[in-house]
Amino acid sequence: MFLACLSWFCTSLLVFVNGGKLPEAEVKITVLHKPFLCHRKSKYGDILLVHHEGYLSNGTKFHSSYTQGDKQPVWFTLGIKEVIKGWDKGLQGMCAGEKRRLIIPPALAYGKEGKGKIPPEATLTFNIEVIEIRNGPRSHESFQEMDLNDDWKLSKQEVKEYLKKEFERHGYPPNDTHHEQMVEDIFKKEDENEDGFISSREFTYKHDEL
Repeated sequence: MFLACLSWFCTSLLVFVNGGKLPEAEVKITVLHKPFLCHRKSKYGDILLVHHEGYLSNGTKFHSSYTQGDKQPVWFTLGIKEVIKGWDKGLQGMCAGEKRRLIIPPALAYGKEGKGKIPPEATLTFNIEVIEIRNGPRSHESFQEMDLNDDWKLSKQEVKEYLKKEFERHGYPPNDTHHEQMVEDIFKKEDENEDGFISSREFTYKHDEL
């Protein structure tokens, strides 16, 4: 009983000291290798090609793209929840050819549920090598430019306004009928859940008009 009360008190004290909320979990990053030349650094919206190895806290390797499956590196888009939060946080600002070790707490990995070989509440260690960095089909910046009310989803009106600006920027006169047809076509192909909006996740799948 005493230990339970003590645990509760410590948690309450921590909440009080941090202004009413617990501190956010962080990724511990160690740079293992950095190339001498770095032409660009990874950012949200970029597509990364990476090799990786994953370990449990007891040293057990649960995956390696070097030796398992087709033994090929994997592509993913940074910052849109295609991968665990720890990767999205820990792989920003990397150069092609750079290697990092990420120690990721459960809150930024697979949490209370775990996944496959990964038990619940597991702290994971990844050694990750970035092979290549490419522009995403849509950048995080362009989504923010289109998202006029900052609600992390695009309405038909917001997409229409963006198309108007793009036409004008390239010297074409605006054409409301044509823009509306384009918007309908875009939403038909990209609004996967048919809720009338294009989410940040849906936005990453390229449509030529955008």
